[in-house]
Amino acid sequence: AMPFLPCLKKKKSPVPLGRSIFQKHTLPIQQNYQALLEMCLKNKCLFTDDNFPAHISSIGTGALLKKLPQNLQWKRPHALHRTPVFYAANRKQLDLCQGLVENCWFLAALEALTFHQDILAAVVPQNQSFERKYAGIFHFRFWHFGEWVDVVVDDRLPVNQAGELVFVSSVYKNVFWGALLEKAYAKLYGSYEDLQIGQVSEALVDFTGGVNIRIKLTTAPHDLWDILTRATYSRSLMGCQTHLGVCFPSVSLPCTQATKILKNGLVTGHAYTVTGIRKVTCQYGPENLVRLRNPWGKIEWKGDWSDSSYKWELLSPKEKILLRKKKEDGEFWMSLRDFKIHFVDLTICKLTPDLMSQEDGKKWMYSLQSGRWVKGSTAGGSLGFCNVTFWMNPQYWLNVLPVEDSKKSLGSCNVVISLMQKHNSKHRNRAPHLFIGFSLYKYQESNRKLPPAFFTRHQPVNKHQVFLDEREVTHDFHLQSGVYVIVPSTLEPQQESEFILRVFSRKHVLRNSVLDGVIFLQDNDFFFFFFNILKEIVDRYEGKIWDDFFTKHFEQVSDPEIKAVQLQRILNNVCWRNFQSFHLSFSLDACQSILALLDLNASGTLSIQEFRVLWKRLLFYLLPSHFVFLFFFLFSFYEGISLSNEVCNLMAIRYGDPDLKISFESFLCFMLRVEIMGEAFRNLTQDGKGIYLRESE
Repeated sequence: AMPFLPCLKKKKSPVPLGRSIFQKHTLPIQQNYQALLEMCLKNKCLFTDDNFPAHISSIGTGALLKKLPQNLQWKRPHALHRTPVFYAANRKQLDLCQGLVENCWFLAALEALTFHQDILAAVVPQNQSFERKYAGIFHFRFWHFGEWVDVVVDDRLPVNQAGELVFVSSVYKNVFWGALLEKAYAKLYGSYEDLQIGQVSEALVDFTGGVNIRIKLTTAPHDLWDILTRATYSRSLMGCQTHLGVCFPSVSLPCTQATKILKNGLVTGHAYTVTGIRKVTCQYGPENLVRLRNPWGKIEWKGDWSDSSYKWELLSPKEKILLRKKKEDGEFWMSLRDFKIHFVDLTICKLTPDLMSQEDGKKWMYSLQSGRWVKGSTAGGSLGFCNVTFWMNPQYWLNVLPVEDSKKSLGSCNVVISLMQKHNSKHRNRAPHLFIGFSLYKYQESNRKLPPAFFTRHQPVNKHQVFLDEREVTHDFHLQSGVYVIVPSTLEPQQESEFILRVFSRKHVLRNSVLDGVIFLQDNDFFFFFFNILKEIVDRYEGKIWDDFFTKHFEQVSDPEIKAVQLQRILNNVCWRNFQSFHLSFSLDACQSILALLDLNASGTLSIQEFRVLWKRLLFYLLPSHFVFLFFFLFSFYEGISLSNEVCNLMAIRYGDPDLKISFESFLCFMLRVEIMGEAFRNLTQDGKGIYLRESE
């Protein structure tokens, strides 16, 4: 199950340590809100957050700085209003207005939260106040790559010289929860600058942990109104965006109030919230209406069913009074027909993905697996881009199980698969998204990784894979019950990133199909039997081979001491009886590394006893080459050495060559290091879990 190709080709030297090492996703700083609050109350002081200070560094380093007013100050709400309020529970809508940050996508998603007070309360804990237990500290919760994180902020907010908030503000000047929530979100992603570009779909997931369904309105399904109806009356949040001039639905939104405003009142490349739907009865028949809101809090649609449209006169007086609002607040109605024409796509975020399945009310289950693409190990690229390395990608085994109460015929099950990439930068917009996607294969077995040959003989279930440079790619499938394999990948090989894979369905099992060698071999007594035989062969015949070798090279020397240069000459001139055409090719650097590992008394040379340890390992690893990596896993289990996938990935980075192959010489260096480091750990550890080292050690 090794993720690289065994190779015995000539290699000049191991890859130097200077090669770039994969960087993990930067985790958000964890602060204990309750402990910090109690400490501030006890000390009678207001909280100041050193992790996100009231400083220009928290705003950013890019274009946003140019838009800031002169004499920017940071002030607490008590300095801005006599009676500040955290959250106005009696307000039916947010009534928030976008500031200098170009984050209409964030506000459009936030607006959608107001229709689900329980979800809003999960993101914005309501037991916070500027009066009772006030200490200048607030906290908010976001779903962040598979887990809910609590983000703590102080309440110092950037204002202009007149004391007005420069970023998100409320129509009601004494309400501050929106500004504080934006600050917490900016802290989570690095700075206010990092909120400038994004998509409604991203914020919807961050607020709910749900799954997104994106509908391209130019090719909307015939039952779009039914989908909107189910979404409105279930736990769904909806957002949409307008055209950028050229229809390209996957483009993130960098909108500002300087963005072009069309004659019809819509803003190009702008995010809106879907706040409701209504079927009305006109004199000519029924009409399906969609209600939307501009997160700017102003600038509305001017076409049919706008506030000043003549269409309202076609309704009964009661219905007209109920629906029509002649108020410039950014909210307006439009027909479903116009909605499909003037908007690019519709994003619906469901807490359970039963929206598209016609099985509302049924219980769905959810599974999550984390993984990563590592250069030279698991970053195989897409099937169409590089067939040779596609098999190296991580593989996940999915068993779709039948559901007895399903209304679906022929055993078809609705399954939603979501792939989300994690950036490895603290700052959200400094790490551009890779093009990502996944392939789904029908398979019969479930206990091993699919071999390279499988992908040349079989077509994926999703024959037309879509790769998008977005944070998340989601697809909805109707699958027969059975075993499948999901292969997530980047478009191009050798691109690195962490990711999470989520699967939603009525009933399934999801796990990593690449079982560690240790786990896989525990159920196979044959391998242990085979291993013991091979080890016995080496032990039995090593003595005779060693005697011949010793006579040839060391008999004339009374007390041989082998330096690195001599070690290189000896190893590279050995003629192996069973490998007539094979010659070792150790570099001087490799020999120096081996000497450093085996030279226990730090003399700079190997004694004859130390060399014999190396000799015995050479014989063991030089058994038929196609067994080498099987031995690697057997050895790891047999000798009690547990190697994680991370260590194996680092092995490929440190010892693999640009062709994704690892030479025998490099493999030997690695195995010696693993053996000796393992032995050193066991000698130094007191509890089997860790060790304490002095500086010299």
